[in-house]
Amino acid sequence: MDEVRLLVLADPAVPQLGRLERLRGVRVTAGGTRDEVAAAAVEADVILVWFGAAGMLREIWPRATRAVWVHSMAAGLDHLLFPELAESPAALTNGRGVFSQSLAEFAIGAVLFFAKDFRRMLRSQARGAWEPFDVEVVGGRTLGIVGYGDIGRAVARRARSLDMRVLALRREPARSAGDPLLDQVFAPEARFDLLARSDYVVVSAPLTEETRGLLGRPEIAALKPSAVVVNVGRGPVILEAALVEALERGRIRGAALDVFETEPLPPGHPFYRLENVLLSPHCADHTGDWLDQAMDFFIENFERFRKGAPLQNVVDKRKGY
Repeated sequence: MDEVRLLVLADPAVPQLGRLERLRGVRVTAGGTRDEVAAAAVEADVILVWFGAAGMLREIWPRATRAVWVHSMAAGLDHLLFPELAESPAALTNGRGVFSQSLAEFAIGAVLFFAKDFRRMLRSQARGAWEPFDVEVVGGRTLGIVGYGDIGRAVARRARSLDMRVLALRREPARSAGDPLLDQVFAPEARFDLLARSDYVVVSAPLTEETRGLLGRPEIAALKPSAVVVNVGRGPVILEAALVEALERGRIRGAALDVFETEPLPPGHPFYRLENVLLSPHCADHTGDWLDQAMDFFIENFERFRKGAPLQNVVDKRKGY
């Protein structure tokens, strides 16, 4: 293959970008003024979209007529997949799988946070009070997973190691037929059954037109009073107002949230004050080396591109994941 022209939509000062200069047979253009980026887009064969740069891609896309591959460092594509990109012949890949382990650990950590009532322990400790109480064993409890992709499977593996029953909701249940991690798989139209049977519900679905508001008031009303909702997918998959109402009125036990409808979460939002909410500022996947891992994956995929091998994590642009 001739020299590949790679346009990186990122601040040139990002440390990980230095690794791209060591790639053979590639001319890298990173950052610059809007005019410089727009000019580079005309000649770009590959476009690497850094975290938070989706808006820039949309701006330059009409000029990127040579681009045959766009890679998103992020896993979520809801801010990136605009109609012109979706309708183009360019391949789109993402960082799916890079963050699954950390997000799954957060989800299981949240399950244990509520099962063992760590918040109650911390309150007693802060008061200097010795106040024993009963805790829950999660073995034998039912965990329902809404969105059974890489993150969902990583959650299922860890839940199984704790002897939990695992249910999953996915768009195409047949793809999980015979999955040894699952006790049962449900189609979206059967979500009320999964929700009613689950002690813990982990939401790991991507945000698409089909999943936006997937868990609304009727779905939240179907949950057990003792249920805990954990969201590591996308905030708008859950109707936030309905979740706040259920938490304020004690209709469910609690929620652990890493993602929200609006980010950053506005000051004064009820989630900040609710005692039955564990709040993470969308950093459950921010491990010490998360940016390096994301770059590792892109470089591996770039080498496949150079060799003419099939790319990994090719997105179905019609489905949005």
